[in-house]
Amino acid sequence: MHLLSGEYECKLDPKGRLVLPAKVKGNLPDESGNQLVLVRGFEPCLVLYPRAAWRVIHDKVMALDEFNEEYRQFQRNFFRGMTEVELDSISRFMLPRTMLRYAGIEKEAIVVGLGNRCEIWDPARYEEFLIKDQQTFSQQAQKFLATDSTLAV
Repeated sequence: MHLLSGEYECKLDPKGRLVLPAKVKGNLPDESGNQLVLVRGFEPCLVLYPRAAWRVIHDKVMALDEFNEEYRQFQRNFFRGMTEVELDSISRFMLPRTMLRYAGIEKEAIVVGLGNRCEIWDPARYEEFLIKDQQTFSQQAQKFLATDSTLAV
């Protein structure tokens, strides 16, 4: 199983290209090759998926009933701006200007591996969205991860 993990500081080149960190590239599934899918995140960030991981999500969204207005609205917003990107010979890919504006990314970015995907953040916005209170983080760990009293934090 390939697990995308870690937090990496990156710089964009003047053309808006980002070099995918080597550890992230090395953990991409072989079947993804150099093809990835970039979408807008639910928070003000971009989300980068290997093709196989994207296919699972794509199929779920496409399975929604197109005759239901709420589902159509969700599909329209979910797929808005979705683009396929290809890594070049130095693992670099283009971030479209509309996506950069959405995420507020200018010259620097933070790439965060989250298992089946990576988020790409403007560094200042990323800090705003992190939990700063250790007690809150601990409570969330207990709530989301503890299945019995032996795991209580």
